[in-house]
Amino acid sequence: MKKPYANFAFFLLGIMGLALGISLTILSDLGTSPFDAVLVGLSIKVGLTVGSWEVLLAVLMIGCNSLLTRHRPEVMGLITAVITGVGIDLWLFLLGSVVTPEIWSAKAICFTFGLVLIGAGTATYLLTNFAPIPIDRLTLIIKDLTRTDLFVSRTLIYLGFLIVAFLVGGPIGIGTVLTVCFGGLILNFFMKPIGKALKATLHTES
Repeated sequence: MKKPYANFAFFLLGIMGLALGISLTILSDLGTSPFDAVLVGLSIKVGLTVGSWEVLLAVLMIGCNSLLTRHRPEVMGLITAVITGVGIDLWLFLLGSVVTPEIWSAKAICFTFGLVLIGAGTATYLLTNFAPIPIDRLTLIIKDLTRTDLFVSRTLIYLGFLIVAFLVGGPIGIGTVLTVCFGGLILNFFMKPIGKALKATLHTES
């Protein structure tokens, strides 16, 4: 028997872990994922918070995903994006004056921890089967359209946003390259073990 409250708790845990990971990569000053670089670049150039741009771009991507799947827009994905955006702004506010790595090794640790959290957090909330963030829904759509795995689809999407991030002046660096190379691989790595753990936790014998 499924445990809906526990399922939602793991959904929130995954989202907050994802948001924390994003915030740590931003604070590492080594470069973020291409998508997050777009958010930061727009925040610096245009204004508004990074989390606000997460929501605004989510609206645009919901429309794009709807066209690709030829289904009605997945409005529930906007709720997930709002929670994620609030989480990013919250973590940046709480950690902004605390996590200020100056030496390269400290930056590398901060970034690595963030990248792992992004993969684990994304896998956790996706596996609870609530509406995914539009960029993660796009990852699943590309995976199905190309008949590949999450590593390939995630990498293709990252390459596209890398171009946009460059155009808006987002924080592109060695961390961005590492995210493009390993972000999808890390996500793919966490899907099976977290899936097994969630299945064992959220289901009991009826």
